[in-house]
Amino acid sequence: MRLELLSPAKNLECGIVAIDNGADAVYIGADNFSARMAAGNSLDDIERLVVYAHQYGAKVYVTVNTILYDEELDEARQLVTLLYGIGVDALIVQDLALLQIAQEMPCPPLHASTQMDVRSVEKVQWLWSLGFRRVVLARELSLKEIAAIHDAVPEMELEVFVHGALCVSYSGQCYASQYCFGRSANRGNCAQFCRLRFNLEDAQGGVLVKNRYLLSLKDMNRIERLGDLVNAGAVSFKIEGRLKDADYVKNITAAYSLALDKVIESHAQTDGFTRASYGHCRYTFVPNVMKTFNRTFTSYFLDGGNDGVANISTPKSLGEEVGEVKEMRRNAFTVAGVESFSAGDGLCFFNAEGNLEGFRVNRAEGNMLYPHRMPSGLCRGVRLYRNNNEAFRRQLASSKTQRKIFADMIFEETSDGFRLTMSDESGRCATAEVAFAKEKARQPQTENIIRQLSKLGNTVFECRGIEVRLNDDYFIPSSLLSDLRQSVCREMERYDHILRPMGEPLMVKSSQTSWRCNVSNALSRRYYADGVLPAFELMQPKDEKLIMQCRHCVLFALGKCRKSERRDAAYRDPLYMSLPDGRRFRLGFNCVECQMNVYAE
Repeated sequence: MRLELLSPAKNLECGIVAIDNGADAVYIGADNFSARMAAGNSLDDIERLVVYAHQYGAKVYVTVNTILYDEELDEARQLVTLLYGIGVDALIVQDLALLQIAQEMPCPPLHASTQMDVRSVEKVQWLWSLGFRRVVLARELSLKEIAAIHDAVPEMELEVFVHGALCVSYSGQCYASQYCFGRSANRGNCAQFCRLRFNLEDAQGGVLVKNRYLLSLKDMNRIERLGDLVNAGAVSFKIEGRLKDADYVKNITAAYSLALDKVIESHAQTDGFTRASYGHCRYTFVPNVMKTFNRTFTSYFLDGGNDGVANISTPKSLGEEVGEVKEMRRNAFTVAGVESFSAGDGLCFFNAEGNLEGFRVNRAEGNMLYPHRMPSGLCRGVRLYRNNNEAFRRQLASSKTQRKIFADMIFEETSDGFRLTMSDESGRCATAEVAFAKEKARQPQTENIIRQLSKLGNTVFECRGIEVRLNDDYFIPSSLLSDLRQSVCREMERYDHILRPMGEPLMVKSSQTSWRCNVSNALSRRYYADGVLPAFELMQPKDEKLIMQCRHCVLFALGKCRKSERRDAAYRDPLYMSLPDGRRFRLGFNCVECQMNVYAE
C-alpha cells in the first residue's frame, strides 16, 4: 500500500519547498473557486509545479472547493478544461456540479473535500456510488469512526488531516462568517468568527465567562499517531496551511516525512507499505513542529474523548514553552530554564488579567534577556513562550534540502561502440548509444568511467551503482561518457501527464435530507433528494438560524460537561455567547452526539 504525505502550497515557492522536503503530493488553489481566496495561483505557476512534482512521482491536487452559483458554471468548465490540460492529478471539490461537468468533458479525478462534511459511513457510501474514489474526512472523527468507514467502504481512499489550524465547526457547516459579515466560508472568504472574543451569558443575563475566545481551538498535531491512522485505514495524511509561508511548510513537511518513514519501516516485515512518491531527502536542519507557528496542540478527538481542544485564552501562536522569569531588573530579566536565546526572538506570556502580551528580545546574554521595551505585565514567576525562534528561523532560511532519486547504470559495449542504460526506483529506464572505434587503453578505464557517469549534478538523480560490462580496457574519452550521461538523464526526466479519469459518475439521489448540502446551482441540486435546503448564502437570514455545528463544547471546556457533572445551579438555560457589539448567539447542546450548535438570535 502506498502512503501519501500531502502538504499545502500557498504558491509555487511553497509547493516546491514541500516536494523538496518529502511531500508525496501538494494541494494548491487556482485563481478562482478555492476555499482560501487569499491563496490563488496562476495556471502557469500550477503547471510549473506539476512539472516539478512529477519528476519525483509526486502529485498536484488543485482545490476547486467552493460552492458555485449558476452564473459561474461556464467559468468552472473552462477552469476544469485548463487544469486537465496542464496535467494536474486531481481536483478537490465541494460542489457536486463538478460531477456533472466531469461527465461533459475530460476532467482530472475528483476528491470529495472535507467541505462536504464527510463524517459518516452513509455519506461515504453515497459519495462512492457517485463515483468519488477519495474522500477527505471530517477532522473531528475518531480512530474508531475512521476504521468503521474503512471497513464499510474499503475501496475508498481516506484522506485525513494530521496537522495545522482547526475550524471549530464541521467543515462546510459554518455559516457564522456569512451571517455576521457577509463573507462566506463556503466561498473562500471566512472572516474567522471563531477567533473572536465572547462573553458567555445565561438566560437571566448573568455573565459566566467574560471576554474569552470561547470558540478558538488549539492546532492539530498527530505526528505521533500516524501509525494508528494507517491501521485505521487512512492512506493520505494532510497538513493544513495554504496561508502559511515556506519556512512553515518546510519544517512541518520534513517532520512528518521522517515520521511517516518510521511508520513504514516499522511495518516493513508485515504490511509492505511504501511512500507514494520517489526519492530520499537529505536535511541540513532538524525539523521540530514546536518551533514554528502553533496555538499549542491537540490530537482532536482521535481517541473519541475531548483532550482539551480549545485555548480560550488566545487565538494567537504561543510556540514552545521556554521557562519562567527568575529575576527582574530595570531593563532586563533572567529566565530559569535550559533554552538558549537569540536577539530577535519573540516571547510572550499571560499577564495578571489573563491576556497575552508579546515582546521582542533585543539582546541575549546567556539567560539574561534585554527586551526592546520592558513589558508592563512581566513579573517574577511568569511562564514564557517563544513564538518566534530567530536561530531556528535563520537555520530554515539557509537550509537547502536535497531530494534525490536513486538510479543504477549499466555501461556496456555494443558491436560498434558503447551503450549506457539508466534505471531508477520508480521504474523509469532510458538508454543511449554511441558508435565509437574501440582502441585498447594504456591504463585501466573503469575508475574514470564510474567517476564520469556518477556526476549527476543538478539532476533529480543520485547514482546508487554502476556496472561496467566491457570485454577489455578500451580508451573512452570523458567527453563521450558525459554525452551519454546527459542523454539518458534528459530521457529519464521526461514524463507524461498520466491521468486516471474516474469514469462516468452515477446519478444517485441521496435519501439523507438531513444533511446541509450547500446546494447553490441547478446542476448540484439533481444529486440530492427533493426538499433539500438551499445553500445558506441563498437564504434570507430569518430562514435559518443554525450557523455552526461543533464537536467542541463550551461547557466541557469550562469543566461543566453535563454527561459527567451535575448541572450548575448558578445559571439557567439557554446559554448565549455575545460579542462586544451586543450580538448574541444561543447555544444548543446535543449531548447524545456530543455536538454543540450555535444559533443566530
